[in-house]
Amino acid sequence: MAATNDSMMTPQLEVLLGKVDSKFSLVTLAASRARELQQYYAKMGSVSSKVVPPQVASLRKPLSMGFEEIAADKIVRVSADEMAERRAAEEAAQADAAALFASAQEASSEADVVEVINEDSASDADSGDA
Repeated sequence: MAATNDSMMTPQLEVLLGKVDSKFSLVTLAASRARELQQYYAKMGSVSSKVVPPQVASLRKPLSMGFEEIAADKIVRVSADEMAERRAAEEAAQADAAALFASAQEASSEADVVEVINEDSASDADSGDA
């Protein structure tokens, strides 16, 4: 019965290269993820929304965990153009939400004004009848 040993050959390089477009992209992605994992472990007691916890169960070093996450499709490379598109879409969505909020507040204040006018006209009618 052969035991499976974790080594630098797991996950296989061919599998990893199939997930990205070049060796440079693979190394860059894994190294940046390893830095994020080191930050996560350094700040283990504090909660931060900017640092993503490990996405695979592993007791290996951060760089090896980064490779495992890439192989498991938990971490993917996003191009600069796609990031710019995402940022623009997010900004547009925030602008739309702000416009909707402003129009809802405006409609709410107009309804309050109409209600006050109706109350004033009702009180004028009541005082005229007396």
